[in-house]
Amino acid sequence: MAIQKVLIVDDARPDLMNLEKIVSGAGYTTITATNGQQAVEISKAQLPDVILMDVNMDQMDGFAATRAIGGDAATKAIPVVLVTSKNQKADRVWAQMLGVKGYVTKPYTPDQILSAITACA
Repeated sequence: MAIQKVLIVDDARPDLMNLEKIVSGAGYTTITATNGQQAVEISKAQLPDVILMDVNMDQMDGFAATRAIGGDAATKAIPVVLVTSKNQKADRVWAQMLGVKGYVTKPYTPDQILSAITACA
């Protein structure tokens, strides 16, 4: 699968802007959301090729959004990469149980983000 469109989900504006700069700078089209509920709605409407998802967000966190996206027939094939400051073993195990395709902890490098995206192809 050729990756062209990436949905970036983060409620912290500086993180959202930084990820968007990294991803668009690598030639991908970016779409953004600022909470998990928006991510679920946008993923259904736009069908991105990959989703970069923060975990700690208001309204619906990244784990709940990942579960909703994975449980919907229209979006279940979209790979989700969690980009989060949560670095506990339990968080990683829960992410694996949800079927995430990648897990990048903050702070990250641009190479880590781009490698996580290309690993989903």
